[in-house]
Parts: sequence; structure tokens; C-alpha cells
Amino acid sequence: MTTQPTQPTQPTPRTPPTPDSGNHDVTPAAIRAGDEAAFALLVERHHRALRAHCYRMLGSFADAEDTLQETWLRAWRGRHTFRGERGVRPWLYRIATRACLDALTGPGPRRSPVPAVNGTGAPAHSPRAEVTWLEPYPDELLDPPAPEEERPEALALARETIELTFIAALQHLPPRQRAVLILRDVADRSAAETADIMGTSVTSVKSALRRAREGLRDHLPARRSEWRAGPPADRWEREVLRRYLDASRRADLSTLAALLAEDIRQCMPPDHLVFEGREAVLDLWRPVLTGDGAWGEWWCEAIAVNRQPAAINRVRRGTESAWTPVNIDVLRVEGGLITEIVTFTPSVLGTFRRAARAASPEWHVM
Repeated sequence: MTTQPTQPTQPTPRTPPTPDSGNHDVTPAAIRAGDEAAFALLVERHHRALRAHCYRMLGSFADAEDTLQETWLRAWRGRHTFRGERGVRPWLYRIATRACLDALTGPGPRRSPVPAVNGTGAPAHSPRAEVTWLEPYPDELLDPPAPEEERPEALALARETIELTFIAALQHLPPRQRAVLILRDVADRSAAETADIMGTSVTSVKSALRRAREGLRDHLPARRSEWRAGPPADRWEREVLRRYLDASRRADLSTLAALLAEDIRQCMPPDHLVFEGREAVLDLWRPVLTGDGAWGEWWCEAIAVNRQPAAINRVRRGTESAWTPVNIDVLRVEGGLITEIVTFTPSVLGTFRRAARAASPEWHVM
């Protein structure tokens, strides 16, 4: 979803000023006047929150990055429209939301959930597996917490609004309903602000929000209201992850089996596959971990994505010296057992390399 620039004057990379550098303030007058340093500060202060907003709208980290760049381009080109009566956030959310809606509804192929199947090809149900474009989001781009003046965005980065289950469920909603729900229930925009952002009436916003909440419930687990909301993986989850990594490295199926809930699901969004139940998951793992067909020596390391425990799995075959990435497993832990694993292909590792470059936005005007 990369958008080509069409204006000769536009933001491009450079070393940004820090909040204490110079005497520049992010005022409406400074933005309208094209003050480059003021705009760089604007980017620095709101980049993380808007990236997360685009990710919720689109479900793909790569698409969110592309659309975020388009958002900043539109903000720069339309800086003369910023009056500041309601503050900078509604203005930026309007631009970002409309950029996402354009990406979702504009020319080109439309993305729709694909019916999931199990290992035999029979129909299965999994809201996560059905969103084939779903990608993880590195926790390093959610942290550190925003400063005090950014607390509405900091709240919007809470675990329950960034975990894969919620992100996937959002993708099942029509784009405009999705936008209204995110603006009202996640970004904490008022009905009037949301109506202004969406270019519609307050009555329409309330109607869309009601339908979106009903639709969202259809794609969330029944027990989700009981899940612990709060910070990234707690010590119990970290302990389960540690044991999972250790057993995976040793190809210890017995220990792995003891870590899995009986009704565990392993979902593979890129292939719209889902394996249901402990035995089905172990049958999937057994040939690559043990026996004559085993792939080789395994190395697994902990990572953090979507405020959930996760692992990168690599294998070294035969006499090879290099470790080859195989996949990323994102775990859901309930009651000390793994109840769901969402598995992504190694291609998403590019997401993390890209994240390292994108962590500190840098802009200037040519």
C-alpha cells in the first residue's frame, strides 16, 4: 500500500530536533507556516499512537507503516487546514483514519477474510486464521509509555486493544464500522469528534458503533471478558514461555504436551489453517521434531509482540552452520497452559528489521 509522493515539497528523513532543541513550539501558526522543526516535533510526539491506530485499522504492520507515511505526507500538504481549535490530535486522527479508509476501499484488490480449514482441508472456524494478511506488531514500538500529555494514546496502547485476537476481530468489521469503533472505544474520541473525523452525523456514529460492537462480539472468544487486562506478559506467562522455549530446543514432545491446553488451537493466518486440540497440534509438530524426518537442531528465542509472549524458531540442518528462521509463534496463556498459538511465516521477520529503522521517525522538508 505504498503511495507515491505527488508534491515537490514533502517530508523526508533527517535527524529530528529533540523537544528541548531550539525555541520551536507545535502551534497552529507554526504548522500552517511550514515550520520544519515544529512539524518534526509533531511527528515525534504522535508517531507511535498513529502507527498503532493504522495497525488496528489495517491488521498488517507493513500496511500500517505505508499508510502512516501517507498520513504524514497528507498532514504536511494540508498543514494550512490546521486551525487548532480542538487540538492537534483530532486533526491527525482525521487524516490517519481517512488514509486508512482510502487504503481499504480505494482502487485495487479488496481484502476479505478467507474461510479457515483444518489440516485435512475440512472447514474450520478461526477468526485469526481467516485474516490472511494479519501480522504481529513489535512491542518495542509500543514502549516506552507516552509522557503525561500523551496519556489518552498511552491508554490506547493497552494490551487488550493490541493483542492479536482483538486486531483480527476488527478485520471482520466493515471499514467504516471498524473506524468508528476504534475511534470511540480505543482512541477515546467523543461522538462529536468521531462524526467530524468520519464526515458524518453523531446519529450515524452511534448507529455504526452499536453495529460494530455487536459484530465484534461475534469474532471474539466467549471468555474474553475474563482475560486479565494489563501490562505485557506477566511472570507466569514468562515462565510458560521459558518452558516452551526449552522444550522446543530439546524437541521434548512430552514436556510440550504438558504445556498445551486440551482444546488448544494453532492458527496460521497466511495459509488460513487451524489445528484444533492437543493431539492435532502434537501430530503437526512430531514429524519435524523427532524421527528420521526431523528437520535438525532447533533454536528458539523469546520476543515480545502485541503485548503477548512469543518465540522465533530457527533450525540448523545437518552440517549447516547457519540457523534458518522457520516461524514466529505468538502464545496465549490461560491458567498456566497455552490455549492458542498464532504462527507466522519467517517473512514477518522483516517486520522487526523494519521496526528498528522506524522506531525513531526522522523528517525534514526539502
